[in-house]
Amino acid sequence: MRIVLFLLTNLAIILVASVTLSLLGVGSTLQANGVDLDLGNLLIICAVFGFMGSFVSLLLSSSWPNALPACK
Repeated sequence: MRIVLFLLTNLAIILVASVTLSLLGVGSTLQANGVDLDLGNLLIICAVFGFMGSFVSLLLSSSWPNALPACK
């Protein structure tokens, strides 16, 4: 269940970022200023880094309590 929530949360963040960039007109502003940046590729890179960070966090949250002695 944690993996499903993890995937849904990351996909929701990418969706919100995509909609926000579209509504703000970032793509057209960049093109008007001569910047050749593909926002789709930028979102893919953000997704990869976000998923990697989330996996690390998920793994640490499940392994650290077992590795550390109980604090009294």
